[in-house]
Amino acid sequence: MTDHFELLGLPRRFALDPQALEQAYRLRSRAVHPDYHAQATQAERQASMELSAALNTAYTVLRDPFRRADYLVQLLGGPSAAEHKQMPPDFLAEMLECREQLEQARGQPQALARLEADFHRRSQQLIEQLGQLFAELEQLAPDDPRQAEIRRRIRMVLNAGQYVRGLLRDLNAGGA
Repeated sequence: MTDHFELLGLPRRFALDPQALEQAYRLRSRAVHPDYHAQATQAERQASMELSAALNTAYTVLRDPFRRADYLVQLLGGPSAAEHKQMPPDFLAEMLECREQLEQARGQPQALARLEADFHRRSQQLIEQLGQLFAELEQLAPDDPRQAEIRRRIRMVLNAGQYVRGLLRDLNAGGA
């Protein structure tokens, strides 16, 4: 089975050049787009539509750092969010405080803007942590027993990222 990285002709790693991703997507999607296969047989048109849909999915997943990390850690045999629900120590208490701050900031545009900037900063820090963890993982031999621990730590950071993204979504939706 072809994974998203292979489908787009990219290396299977967390650190991707956004321009290379965009270029690979555009090149491949242009070649398989159903509009270019209008005169083909029904089977060829169907294959074109399926490949086009697969490319769109691959691009959507790989361009989002959190989704890319989630996809990659599962490809590498790491736990899913359902299998490992832990978050970094003290994180939940900190997020509960953020949720309270969000509630208190309702109707105060400046306070909401500060919170939004803080949540984006936290999100970026988590992406940086993911990058560091995946870089550590790449340095280890495939049979190194430390791989499992790093994949577990990646999952913890991803779980934290989901929470921060939820706060941003709630802030931007106006409800919490």
